[in-house]
Amino acid sequence: MRGTVRQRTVRLGAVQERATGISRGVMDADVIGIVRAALPRLSAAEARVAERVLADPTLVVDLAITDLAQLCRTSLSTVARFAQTVGFSGYRELRVAFAGAVARAQAEQERFGFDDAVIDLADALETVRAKLAANEIGAIEQTIAALDLVVLDRAARAIAGARQVHLFGQGASSLTAQDMQLKLARIGCVAVHSPDPHIALTGAALLRPGDVALAISHEGATAETVRAAEVARAAGAFTVALTNTPGSAVAAAADAVLGTRAKESPLRMAAMSSRIAQLAVLDLLFVRVVQLRGEDVAEPLRSTRRAVQGD
Repeated sequence: MRGTVRQRTVRLGAVQERATGISRGVMDADVIGIVRAALPRLSAAEARVAERVLADPTLVVDLAITDLAQLCRTSLSTVARFAQTVGFSGYRELRVAFAGAVARAQAEQERFGFDDAVIDLADALETVRAKLAANEIGAIEQTIAALDLVVLDRAARAIAGARQVHLFGQGASSLTAQDMQLKLARIGCVAVHSPDPHIALTGAALLRPGDVALAISHEGATAETVRAAEVARAAGAFTVALTNTPGSAVAAAADAVLGTRAKESPLRMAAMSSRIAQLAVLDLLFVRVVQLRGEDVAEPLRSTRRAVQGD
């Protein structure tokens, strides 16, 4: 296994050395997540390529475009079109992105001491501990590295000057919304969240220009959250989506999209990596709002602290 890792590291290095002129963002992209999210809109031939490379991401690193096309029983032009459909300029860029993803996975293996971070029912407790750490640390690191700071700053400025902020989310995303609601309330922002979808929709319908709506959904397909975002935007509120799926319905309903890069285990007892990634983005968003509001946050913080402490 170690020998195999060293051999592939040499190939990864060769691919990355030839990446002159390709942006750091391409090399840091969560290409696995991007390809998986693109599956519904791919043609049948492109989907065949996608499913093959998702099953074994090292194929893109190891194979030239002609070899991958032959392996997938399709044409060279289909592989090139697949690369462009999922957002890359061509196979060269796609290959560099996959090289980065494979390199990060190998570094994770070396760092945490296992070959597969997927949690299995038969795993020993110490193995579960290591895999959870790997998944959650990876989710934070990859999310923060890929986060569009221009979009985040735009969202923070909207929140800092908003008349009110409504937060939408169901299930585990509701817990994330509640956390952000509490943070904003502590600095004097009017922040509203209800886990009841009817109450959320009522609030969304009464928003107007100058208000902000923040819709949170890991997969971006939760019907109640998508509907609330659509209603809020139609009412004139600046609408922000926080999602792991950039091409999702909730992203389409938003003026600005903040992305996470979390991979949940197939053994998904509850939202874990997704929640951690969401909280990391919202913590950064909150700190930026505090910076923008400046001294205006000092008195609300003192007042709320005194109230909670009973002084």
